[in-house]
Amino acid sequence: MTEPRFLQVHTLHSYPAALLNRDDSGLAKRMPFGGATRTRISSQCLKRHWRTADGEFALNAIDGAADAIRSRNVVERSVMQPLREANGVAKEVLDAVEGAFNVGIYGSGGTSESGRQPLLLGQPEVEYLQHKARELCAEHPDDAKAAGAAATLLFTAARRNEEHDNFRAFREQTSLPGGLIGALFGRMVTSDPGANIDAAIHVAHAFTVHREESESDYFSVVDDLQRDDKDAGAAHIGDMELTAGLFYGYVVVDVPGLVSNLSGSRELASKVVKHLIHLIATVSPGAKLGSTAPYAAADLMLIEAGSRQPRSLANAFRKPAKAQVDDAAANLSDYLGRLDKCYGSNEARRMMSVEDYDLPGAEWLDCNALAEWAADAIRNGEAR
Repeated sequence: MTEPRFLQVHTLHSYPAALLNRDDSGLAKRMPFGGATRTRISSQCLKRHWRTADGEFALNAIDGAADAIRSRNVVERSVMQPLREANGVAKEVLDAVEGAFNVGIYGSGGTSESGRQPLLLGQPEVEYLQHKARELCAEHPDDAKAAGAAATLLFTAARRNEEHDNFRAFREQTSLPGGLIGALFGRMVTSDPGANIDAAIHVAHAFTVHREESESDYFSVVDDLQRDDKDAGAAHIGDMELTAGLFYGYVVVDVPGLVSNLSGSRELASKVVKHLIHLIATVSPGAKLGSTAPYAAADLMLIEAGSRQPRSLANAFRKPAKAQVDDAAANLSDYLGRLDKCYGSNEARRMMSVEDYDLPGAEWLDCNALAEWAADAIRNGEAR
């Protein structure tokens, strides 16, 4: 029996003819590793697709999970817009409150959209700001200067015998102020370090276990109304990069951190992990969805529950492997066995795989049972 301080999730996903994650030039993201260039999927890309996924295991489908919004226009579009549509308050007053809120939330750069960084705010925080904005506008319906000053005080640091400003006091007394997404993946607020949330889910960049495999796809577009006698040729000619790859992915769940971020609820944390395992296994990132249909489920997933500091199995592929699942699984098995020989095997392990693969000390389960096992480990505080 093992107390799970960390859950480590290792995966192998295979994608043919896809462009999963592009850089600023429109090419597939890459990274050098082990003297070979690999195709890469950034952790930001993976997390976004998991947190925005729909369906039975969507994160926003979890009971008790507060939603969140990542934007640099939360004040304008989510807080103030309903008040502007309701009428009854002078435009100057609304502008003053909006300006003070933008500076209070986004910092000194909040006076312009270009100066604001996209910030994650939980729905409880948004609703609180909506409530305060209505109150301020009702108190000062015709006095823009007074409304702006009152709005500024909402974010002002402690004065006299007050212990906290209003917004901070609300945040500290509210469950999931930053929403479920903030509790899982964290957030950084440069204008208010007290609003920072440490991520409980740590996500590595996925990379191909082999050297990059890519080609330039030449394509043409035919004009349906062209006439053979006058409009011969293509209406458009272009090209884009396509890649294929078998990707190793790695995710760590800091169990105490997750439970703490979820207001101490092991039950909610267990539901989150159950959903997350399904999302990691089945949700595909991808640009060019319409032209490549890059949908794939994991060929292999290994979950380890233990109390030791996590360690990636990426070094199993420092020497590029063959682009085959059985070769990659053999590399994982060999490297994990060598780690166990050096450091001992102190983690409880479960795995699933499409083919009949074995990994040291890992009992085979299907995806549903694997997700339930991980959830039970968090709910009960032990992994068997």
